[in-house]
Amino acid sequence: MITLAEIREDVKEIRYYYSRKKMFDKAIVEVTPSSVLDKVRKYNEIVSTAPPRLYDIYVSLHVNNMTQEALAHELGYTPEYIQMLHKKLLLFLQSKLAL
Repeated sequence: MITLAEIREDVKEIRYYYSRKKMFDKAIVEVTPSSVLDKVRKYNEIVSTAPPRLYDIYVSLHVNNMTQEALAHELGYTPEYIQMLHKKLLLFLQSKLAL
């Protein structure tokens, strides 16, 4: 079974990919696509089945590269509530990856 630490590392790589997406897209022309794309596709497919709040947390934090504090401010939540939702997201991903 995949650990939460491994999932955290995966979503960090996904976040980095999205923060540098233009570079990755441009590099495909000259270099073989990065293996991170497989991870991005896998996680995006899984998160598409998540409850709406968890989907929003994934997109906001890992695709749109927001901080938990900025997202809390935007949504009118406390940072602690965003942390709790993020933990639920990680547990959701872990449960789906275990299948």
